[in-house]
Amino acid sequence: MTDITTSEDLIKQSITEIAAVAHKMPGVVIIHDLRDWSVAWMSPRGLGQLNLTLEEITSLTSEQYYSRYFNAEDSKDYVPKILGLMERNVADEICTQFQQVRFSEQSEWNWHMASTMVLTRDEFLKPLLVITIAFPIDSMHHMTAKAERLLEENNFLRRNFHLFAKLGKREQEVLKHLALGKNAQDTADTMFIAMGTVETHRKNIRKKLNTTSNFELSQYARAFDLI
Repeated sequence: MTDITTSEDLIKQSITEIAAVAHKMPGVVIIHDLRDWSVAWMSPRGLGQLNLTLEEITSLTSEQYYSRYFNAEDSKDYVPKILGLMERNVADEICTQFQQVRFSEQSEWNWHMASTMVLTRDEFLKPLLVITIAFPIDSMHHMTAKAERLLEENNFLRRNFHLFAKLGKREQEVLKHLALGKNAQDTADTMFIAMGTVETHRKNIRKKLNTTSNFELSQYARAFDLI
């Protein structure tokens, strides 16, 4: 018997193996071809949600697929993690992420939790296929609210990192106490510095972050893990 060595044969074999058991899994199973990140296969459960045939989903380019069904904002958070998974190429390593998915361009976003790992490697042990299993999160579940807050903080962090980077270590500590609701005297006592120094730090913080809003200052503290 001839050994299977070509990428196409490896892909066909892997898809056949997963297709045989995917209907027993509680989530949606997606297999991506890493040569162009297109969908190589999707389980019937997922095709039914998208109201597409396997031929239709596999004919989409990766750009069409992701722009049509996935929220670009949260993809900025998990895509680098998945790319890192591919680069490390460690056996059995799994990447888990929250994703907002919509079943049509007119429908609402639905939160899912998805786990991804390398499914198949080519003859040179380079990742060839990646498999993802996605599970819907009930809209009333507390994890949905947590995922939304996490996404909001991550987006805030990306937008404002260049401003936060202007703060020195002392200013970051003063910002932490400010976000915790401490007044200038309490902050001075905690940090063992003069109250006038605290006031100067607070003034400089607001100037560097370009805000006078205590709420926004608290957003900085949360997004950058000061509190």
